Amino acid sequence: MSEDSMSDEKTGLVPRLRFPEFQDAGEWELRKLDEISALINERAGHKKLTPMSITAGVGLVSQLEKFGKVIAGAQYRNYIVIQDQDFAYNKSATKNYPEGFIDMYSGATPVAVPNSVFTCFRVDRKSALPQFLYFQFLNNLHGKWLKNFITIGARAHGSLNIDNRDFLATPVPLPKGKSSLLEQQKIASCLSSLDALIAAQADKLDALKAYKFGLMQQLFPREGETVPRLRFPEFQEAGEWEEQSLEDMAKRGSGHTPNKKIANYYNGGIRWVSLADSDKLDNGYIFNTKVEISEDGIKNSSAVLHPAGTVILSRDAGVGKSAVLHSPMAVSQHFMAWQCHESKLSNWFFYYALQKMKPYFEAIAVGNTIKTIGASFFKEMTLVAPALREQQKIAACLSFFDILIAAQTEKLDALKTHKKGLMQQLFPKSQS
Repeated sequence: MSEDSMSDEKTGLVPRLRFPEFQDAGEWELRKLDEISALINERAGHKKLTPMSITAGVGLVSQLEKFGKVIAGAQYRNYIVIQDQDFAYNKSATKNYPEGFIDMYSGATPVAVPNSVFTCFRVDRKSALPQFLYFQFLNNLHGKWLKNFITIGARAHGSLNIDNRDFLATPVPLPKGKSSLLEQQKIASCLSSLDALIAAQADKLDALKAYKFGLMQQLFPREGETVPRLRFPEFQEAGEWEEQSLEDMAKRGSGHTPNKKIANYYNGGIRWVSLADSDKLDNGYIFNTKVEISEDGIKNSSAVLHPAGTVILSRDAGVGKSAVLHSPMAVSQHFMAWQCHESKLSNWFFYYALQKMKPYFEAIAVGNTIKTIGASFFKEMTLVAPALREQQKIAACLSFFDILIAAQTEKLDALKTHKKGLMQQLFPKSQS
């Protein structure tokens, strides 16, 4: 038996991390959810309340915010009324929350949620604190229990057929004794403070991104103009930017998908950018890809190995997203690729120019199922650009902000990881 298992057996239902004043408070206990809460059955009727919906991992939001309109319709009168610190369980399976998602409503005025896929409940605050339970549900406490009642088919599609009796039988670990509510409050306050710090860091990240976006709009000329609104002092008298054919400034290329039925065309160590890598684009360099191809895949297809520094652009799904290859890579036919002529065009300046043009690319893409831009468009594409030295200055400035954004993103990710680990320590390991 491992030391961890022996420790669990010896200490029972006790968290691994406990505040000093509760070290001798004894084991926690498991109580069913229906022992510490009650279902809410109040209906909206003719009350004028805000209709709400829920997004897994995000929480309760107004239908107007989520859908751009109110979708309640005639069903509104049967909506359930919830108040501040009431809970709503959305019995819809998602990838990250296959057993459904629970959120706690926080607001000064009551709201209404659909009765069709929501189970709503109110906590008895003499037994448990809502904020304390909120963090346990965020840690998927209910999912660990409810997975015992969900078939594979139901888990993957639509609303889960969960009986409320099974849901309310969810075992909830709680501190015991007179200090129970005090310990719950201590844990909830600790995690709430961390949430506030995470929110503050997220605000800083958003502010950096907004500043960089605004700066980019100033450093490049507006459509139809040839001089930017903001220019570095040494280039104030450099004159207008020049519109040139992109074909004269860079070597254009594309890619291909090797035959997927031939195994030795794949997993050969050559990084291959495909639509599966869309989440890696718009972040400057692309370092890795989800799929690799082989030398044989290159030789027996129209795929091309593009050198490091090549600028790529998605012309299909995720249209307008761009990146710079960090190392030699191939791309699928869904991408355009440019090797910039070093004496005429800075690859990083071009990358930022493409970033600024992204709304334009999205607007001109056509198609019902997948929006796309035909390859012929890029043959005729022009670019308004200054002399190379000014290009490099602009690229260096925007790259500096990308470095700041990357550092801030790392801080935010580290805080989220810390919170996740802390939650694993502050709550006992599930016994369900």
